[in-house]
Amino acid sequence: MLGLAVLMYPASHRLNIPYTVLLATTGCLLGYSAEWGMDLQQLGVIHDFLASLNSFSISSDAVLFIFLPVLVFEAALGIDAHRLIDDIAPILSLAIIGLLISAFMVGYSLHWVSGVSLIVCLLLGAIVSATDPVAVMAIFKELQAPKRLSVLVEGESLFNDATAIVLFVILTAMLTGDSGGDIFSGIQSFLKVFLLGILAGLAIGRVFCSVLSKMGKYPLVQITLTLSLAYFSFIFAEHYLHVSGVMSVVGSALVVGSFGHSTLSPETWEKLHETWDHFAFWANSIIFILVGMVVPKIMGSITLNEGLLLAVLILSAFGARALILFVVLPLFESWHSTAKISKAYKGIMLWGGLRGAVSLALALSVMENAAFAPEIQRFIGILVTGFVLFTLLVNATTVGSLLSLLGLDQLDPVDKIIRNRALKHSLVKIQHSLKSKAQNHNIKPELSDDILRQYQEDEKEVDDLLSRSRELSENDWIRVGLFDLCNLERAGYLKQFEEGFISTYIIRRLLAQVEDLRDGLQTGNAREGYQIFSANILKFNWRFYFALALHRKLGISGKLSEYLADRFEILLSSQTVMKENLLAALPKMEPLIGKNSADTLRSLVDFRLKKTEQALHMLQLQYPDYFLMLQKRYLSHTAIRLQEGDYKQLGTVISGEVFKSLEADLQTRVRKMAPRPTLDLHLEPENLVRRVSLFSGFSPDRLNHISRLLQPMLAVPGEAIIKKGDIGHHMYFISSGCVEVELSPMPVHLGSGDFFGEIALIKNSPRTFSVKALGFCDLLVLSDSDFNLFLDDNPDIRQTLSETADKRIEMDGLN
Repeated sequence: MLGLAVLMYPASHRLNIPYTVLLATTGCLLGYSAEWGMDLQQLGVIHDFLASLNSFSISSDAVLFIFLPVLVFEAALGIDAHRLIDDIAPILSLAIIGLLISAFMVGYSLHWVSGVSLIVCLLLGAIVSATDPVAVMAIFKELQAPKRLSVLVEGESLFNDATAIVLFVILTAMLTGDSGGDIFSGIQSFLKVFLLGILAGLAIGRVFCSVLSKMGKYPLVQITLTLSLAYFSFIFAEHYLHVSGVMSVVGSALVVGSFGHSTLSPETWEKLHETWDHFAFWANSIIFILVGMVVPKIMGSITLNEGLLLAVLILSAFGARALILFVVLPLFESWHSTAKISKAYKGIMLWGGLRGAVSLALALSVMENAAFAPEIQRFIGILVTGFVLFTLLVNATTVGSLLSLLGLDQLDPVDKIIRNRALKHSLVKIQHSLKSKAQNHNIKPELSDDILRQYQEDEKEVDDLLSRSRELSENDWIRVGLFDLCNLERAGYLKQFEEGFISTYIIRRLLAQVEDLRDGLQTGNAREGYQIFSANILKFNWRFYFALALHRKLGISGKLSEYLADRFEILLSSQTVMKENLLAALPKMEPLIGKNSADTLRSLVDFRLKKTEQALHMLQLQYPDYFLMLQKRYLSHTAIRLQEGDYKQLGTVISGEVFKSLEADLQTRVRKMAPRPTLDLHLEPENLVRRVSLFSGFSPDRLNHISRLLQPMLAVPGEAIIKKGDIGHHMYFISSGCVEVELSPMPVHLGSGDFFGEIALIKNSPRTFSVKALGFCDLLVLSDSDFNLFLDDNPDIRQTLSETADKRIEMDGLN
């Protein structure tokens, strides 16, 4: 069957028929031949194959336990977990609320028309509301939709399936008497199964990743273990924990996608994705043939009344989907202004929402469950199968026409310019190469001229198109140039990754930044969009503030150290690419986009480079030793790459054995190279106390006693440490760094050895000044509960603090 299924792939391209449609059609033909016992004994092996299908029956367990884990794991593995977490609130809300709206609209419509039990109709609504994420993702990849939009839609499709299965289980329990049927118990069960399923998958995935990290020498073992993970996480969650297996698979796949970069080599990571592409292709190919095979058995005796109910189901299901896309979705779009979805895209999402494996498996599970009455089994089986068949034979075959109707298969004016420019570059290059080849091989000029003439005509046509494109506005030309710069930036990061300068995790973050920049160019003003997104890249995100909270609340600094080390690498890579790739390319772009546009691009890149260097300089000032270690590591990598390039040039003059020996020695050096060093935040209280001039000259015992009363704190650039008018509960000693006290008319800067925040504690009054960090600052924090104890033990410091507080209050009064 697999052989037959995959052969339909090239056949679908030759016949210009969607692959899934041809698979389902093939499955229908196989199903009819098996159901009606076609006499093909003279065909030998073909007869035996068809005869075996007559005794072959697909069960819901086969779909759920064999195919679904593979399909869900592959889909979740391809999603950037960090981007998904950034948009998790709208994704989950849309998936859960959207599916509930769809299930209730379908359920009430069928209940009103057919008179069948409302719970049964709601069950049917849950089954048909599970869209096939693979189909939706394929459409958006074809359209090259903005990355954040793709993540939003892909995530919604993925969680939509899991939500449908959880709702199906709850409604089935109500119908079969396994649940009390109380709505609150249903909600409680839903949250338990859904959320605990995710947590189970995250935990299982983390355990598997720890195993993968110990199998670095065995890439085949690592890849195979991920296949085991997909099945194990599903079965363990469903059978032993009684939570959502689909959500468990999603959780485990997201963990592998997030942590796999640090446990697998770049080569193994690439092979892993290629292998999973194969797994998903095989599973999809077989599942759609199986969908077609069950059609004759279920749909063979459909009545006119059931046909009318099927029409109601189709109208209500697509009506519910339209309500979600055009009414509910805009409410969530406001959460992220960059994730706006045009009406054309929504039209494709509406019509391209195919139903497949999940809907079929849930329908089959009803038909196999003896607790359901035969009329309910028939009602569910015929309507679900008919609906799945409709989406395959009608939606899938016409979605291409809808793309053309909405104009989504056409390039916009900017993309046409990029296409024509690339074509122009290629045609010129080909002509030069052909002339050179003809001369080198002594080919007669009349032969080469005849071929060159066609390329020259093509070049004239492209020149004509480019000349007419001069009517584009300067903003469009800037957008063209910025798109080119984004492509160059992406290529620069990939080159750094291929040469081993950055890790898989860092390249993923850098490529995500480039995609954010590209998304920003989709806004009305390309220049403003680029500026906004390039500024957002340098901001500290929620992950940093989460790590900072762990440090300040729990004293856990590992995540904070890891984040700042990553920031070091990202800023260094960005700085290098902007200098060596972007600025170097601008002179070559000027003849096409014009001097004014090129100057604008140069100012944008210069400003972004300046801000990047400022952010890097702040880190360098705070952690100079770590910066030197990174520079040394960079030079070591550079030396190895230069040596590798030199060996390749010598490969033509030295023997293969000598070359292999040199390569082996080089690989030994690569393996001996130390990994990226751990960033020491230097937040030990004892060390910080010794750097405060107020405590200079104190004995070691006294310093140790003081350090036990003080808590270390890392302040970040621009952070408001205290605000004027707030109630003060802490005072601060500056171990290193600089802060700004906001005084009128001129602010005052305090540096290493200074302190602030004492006035509110001494005078028991609100804060008199606002203080913010100008860069990274190592602070020692003294709480109000330990303040008096600290002063009682250190009367000389009490006097210093009181005198300083009085002077500062007097200064504030003068101002």
